[in-house]
Amino acid sequence: MRYVGWHEYVKTALKVAEYQKDTEVGCVVAMVPVLPGCLTQADKFEKARDNLIDAIELWITVGLREGEEMPEVNGVRLATSMERYTI
Repeated sequence: MRYVGWHEYVKTALKVAEYQKDTEVGCVVAMVPVLPGCLTQADKFEKARDNLIDAIELWITVGLREGEEMPEVNGVRLATSMERYTI
């Protein structure tokens, strides 16, 4: 496991994202299973991905404000202090 900055953590979360076409509603649902409750939707895949970036950033922000430790995503953790940050 390695510690990464904000941008890299979001990019890593996007790599494990799942997208599902909801044929009943006619939208694309985008979610990151390792970030519980982090999901969004849109009419098209591209917009769902853009919305998911915002959802991930909001999910992280709220979690940090609540004092939660961010989960490991695909072998990386979000660095929350400089002494833990390694490149």
